[in-house]
Amino acid sequence: MLYIGVDLGTSAVKLLLMQADGTIENVVSKEYPLYFPHPGWSEQKPEDWWDAVKEGIKELTAACDKSQVAGISFGGQMHGLVILDEKDDVIRPAILWNDGRTGKETNYLNDVIGKDKLSQYTANIAFAGFTAPKVLWVKENEPENFSRIKKIMLPKDYIAYKLSGTFCTDVSDASGMLLFDVKNKCWSEEMMEICGITRDQLADIYESYEAVGKLKKDVAEELGLPESVVIAAGAGDNAAAAVGTGTVGDGQCNISLGTSGTIFISSRDFGVDENNALHAFAHADGHYHLMGCMLSAASCNKWWMDEILRSKDYAGEQAAIEKLGENNVYFLPYLMGERSPHNNPDARGTFIGMTMDTTREDMIQAVLEGVAFAIRDSFEVAKSLGIQIERTKICGGGAKSPLWKKIMANVLNIKVDVLVTEEGPGLGGAMLAAVACNEYADVEEAAARIVKVADTIEPDPELAAKYEEKYRKFAQIYPTVKDLFTKLL
Repeated sequence: MLYIGVDLGTSAVKLLLMQADGTIENVVSKEYPLYFPHPGWSEQKPEDWWDAVKEGIKELTAACDKSQVAGISFGGQMHGLVILDEKDDVIRPAILWNDGRTGKETNYLNDVIGKDKLSQYTANIAFAGFTAPKVLWVKENEPENFSRIKKIMLPKDYIAYKLSGTFCTDVSDASGMLLFDVKNKCWSEEMMEICGITRDQLADIYESYEAVGKLKKDVAEELGLPESVVIAAGAGDNAAAAVGTGTVGDGQCNISLGTSGTIFISSRDFGVDENNALHAFAHADGHYHLMGCMLSAASCNKWWMDEILRSKDYAGEQAAIEKLGENNVYFLPYLMGERSPHNNPDARGTFIGMTMDTTREDMIQAVLEGVAFAIRDSFEVAKSLGIQIERTKICGGGAKSPLWKKIMANVLNIKVDVLVTEEGPGLGGAMLAAVACNEYADVEEAAARIVKVADTIEPDPELAAKYEEKYRKFAQIYPTVKDLFTKLL
């Protein structure tokens, strides 16, 4: 049988067609617009996602035996607010995960409601990108839209709804809304009251690998697929990527260098960082995970290369970088503000340390190292909790860079496992669909059978020692300059 994974990203949807044994038959990508109506705002039209998914599925399955398609599931950009009215029409463009407009609402939740109560209700504190602050923003700034809300959804759940007609979400994605009691895997009554919404406006909750329904008749006809196709709940993009990299079970680690960057640590047991610097979320394997998330990772390098250097030769530009661990230029990668561990939507990208002999290569290297150092900030929080990490998987667009992987291995001073297939959320989504169709007994069995390591990058002790010194200097920059950021707005 065949399984489709839908990776609903920020710049494009990437669709993957997988055989039951994990062999990838086809991959298709469809882009859609991203809107910035005001500085710090970030929006997309859910209708654009749906059009791209439909066209993508048609192209993805054009050459296969469509009768063999058994299931579809998802990895989706997290935290986005999608709201529908009583006619199931989208009320306003979706407010995305990297939108920074909710500073007032975030401060209200953290400072007035209180971080202790939020952590008690949801296992997390408020971050500007989370969904609950967005709900409060709409309530305050667009009361007419707020009064029309019939359904509150996350991005991938809008696609699941359009495919199956089931108003659903999964535990991993719901964990990032600040409306969900992560420990008990249910909606928080307290948070619903705080946000002025009702249970009827929130979706039914499923484990990521559970079937939520089947393809609607009209959609099946339009896509040319059988109505028997199972739609599985899917997962937030980071949890789906963790499934796709085999980061399931207890004590596994994955680093994702996508538009955002994450360090993801799986656990069989529920646990919370007492300072809430790391997110405590439910995992797509039925258990839990801790995650540190930075808002700009590979997107920092894309910005530097595309907008500043005006170069598309990423590999060529990096080829000239030779003196690792010796760069005196530092970069704070906070182009969209920052989440873990600083929780500061006002933070901004910053270069420091340039001199008259600073080179083009130094600046490129500083961007790559800055992202690695910022990942290490969350890594340090995990270590402070007694979590011992000796190796990690790696995925995302940035993972295609040999240089960046080498930097990451030495900045963290751990082994970095490179996978045979680096399809992250799309592969994870397809694997969840396969579990929902009983192709595998559970997510861990699917990961053990499908995910394979191609290579391991070992840290070099001498280089790791140099990066240890550099990181200690990097770690002093943000505390020194953070008060300037609000003055620069």
